[in-house]
Amino acid sequence: MIFLGPLYNYIANTYATRINHFPLIQLSFYAVDKAILYTLFFIILRIIWLKVKHRNTTISKEFWIIVFAFYVLLLFALTVFRDGYFIWQFKFYWHRSFSDINFSPLVETIKLASGKSLVDFIYNLYGNIFWFIPMGFFIPALGIKRNFLKVLIMGALISVSIEAMQFILNTGVTDIDDVIFNTIGTAIGFLLYWVCYKVKKRINI
Repeated sequence: MIFLGPLYNYIANTYATRINHFPLIQLSFYAVDKAILYTLFFIILRIIWLKVKHRNTTISKEFWIIVFAFYVLLLFALTVFRDGYFIWQFKFYWHRSFSDINFSPLVETIKLASGKSLVDFIYNLYGNIFWFIPMGFFIPALGIKRNFLKVLIMGALISVSIEAMQFILNTGVTDIDDVIFNTIGTAIGFLLYWVCYKVKKRINI
């Protein structure tokens, strides 16, 4: 780890043997570390692009664009690019069988619900919803798309791209349930944006 190494080492030495799901904490630390690194790259490229295009902007707008970029990078670091920092560190599994993909809705979620690990069930269901709430909020808030259906489609397509890359890189389970829950999260995020927009509009009146 480049940025969070000392903090992670302290937590690992102190709590690794006390927490049953410590690998999840380890994954989170590595994902945040990678997201920080690539957000810095994004900021540099963003500054260059603004200079070249002579675009006028505001500090507030750029701040939220950077926050959104960090969120997207963190999302992909958590779900897809788990085992390395750079593209050449990943192995591509082009010849995997499509039988490895779960196309049956809710089957695996029901299995987790009746299983022994409540943590796995909660993370699979609520985690997949929670992680896409910012997607549904930021897309309209930043003016990328403001139509509910278009935002929902964008959220679903991003989810599908994550599942596809997980399949090709063999870094996760490719499951239709994830797409369903991610899309629900996107819808909730858009609803929160719409409520905030209406409240702000009423206050300004």
